[in-house]
Amino acid sequence: MKYSVSTVFLSVAISSFCSFSTLAEVAVVVHPSNQINLTKNEIKRIYLGKMKNFADGQVILPIDLSEGDKTRNAFNKQLLGKSSSQIKAYWSKLIFTGKGTPPKNVRSESEVISAVAANPGTIGYVEASQVTDQVRVIVKF
Repeated sequence: MKYSVSTVFLSVAISSFCSFSTLAEVAVVVHPSNQINLTKNEIKRIYLGKMKNFADGQVILPIDLSEGDKTRNAFNKQLLGKSSSQIKAYWSKLIFTGKGTPPKNVRSESEVISAVAANPGTIGYVEASQVTDQVRVIVKF
């Protein structure tokens, strides 16, 4: 079967559009008792190890989903502005030089919710549809 160049191009364009439109809405969450408000830039600084305490002095404990998780990939790309491989290289350098500790990894969004619900200093992110009343959303994107 022969395909014209325009048919192939159209198929690629449609599949590319569909893959971009399926990026999940990500919600950044904290403990309900934590009334802090953060900008996207402050959240970025937290996940890059550049901000270690909330404004009230409380130590921040960031939680990351496992490598390869679609919500983590969306978070990295949309908020941090980096690919997962760039984030991995960034943290490898900081770990090697002794200048940083990456966020704790958990395997699932339900583990993020549990960890954040258990500790007022914890911050995490999940697909917005996974948010429960155990956490408070501070940013969605």
